[in-house]
Amino acid sequence: MPAERTRQHTTPVAAARRRRRRADHARQLADLLRHQVLGGGFPGGVLPHEEVIGADYGMSRNTVRQALDLLRAEQLVERQPGVGTVVVGQKYPHALDRLMGLAETLHPHGRVTNEVRTISPVAAPAPVADRLRLPPRAQVLYVERLRRLDGLPLSLDLTYIPLPVGLPLLDADLENNDVFRLIEETAGQPLGTAEITLEAVNADAHSAAVLEAPHGTAVLMLERLTHLADGTPVDLEFIRFRGDRLTMRGLLHRAI
Repeated sequence: MPAERTRQHTTPVAAARRRRRRADHARQLADLLRHQVLGGGFPGGVLPHEEVIGADYGMSRNTVRQALDLLRAEQLVERQPGVGTVVVGQKYPHALDRLMGLAETLHPHGRVTNEVRTISPVAAPAPVADRLRLPPRAQVLYVERLRRLDGLPLSLDLTYIPLPVGLPLLDADLENNDVFRLIEETAGQPLGTAEITLEAVNADAHSAAVLEAPHGTAVLMLERLTHLADGTPVDLEFIRFRGDRLTMRGLLHRAI
């Protein structure tokens, strides 16, 4: 009897451990397959059969299926009857090692357009005035833009610019031009450096609707404070990127 009770107790525990190991392996496999999916590593956009993937990576068929389920949940692949698992999604690279606007970064992938949702002078909120080194309640230009790549919503940008630099932007063509280029023209000098913070946040209902993002999706929140070449802070942005359609890339060097 004691041995029987021990077996009854340990069997569910062992099963739970097997499920956890399979889930761990599925996540690891999904990471490897995702890189190939996004990098065009599958000819014709069709993934190998589950048995072939399992043999190539030394994974069981159940683990392969779980990994493909993860990629389907990300809307990167889908199962098509008579064809197999095919690539249906794409992510676009945004460089983190250069100070570039979205249109400059994504130029090879299509045309970036801006839907200007709001543009007007406002009194700077205290955190904005502090970051831009302005007096309390100083006037800034507030710009809210929905940015699209060939019609696909990619980001919602909230931008604060000191009014002396921002005022000429009221008459500029913001729908077809990056703010960075316009700032450089107005300021009469190039941009220099930017401080960035990148984190994942849950999309609020409004942002998700504007970005046409799947329900419950996470977005990449980029906070960027850009300075002119002389060190003057000139542009504070809060950018919500669709995490399911954009990936951040960069080449980093180790300082010794």
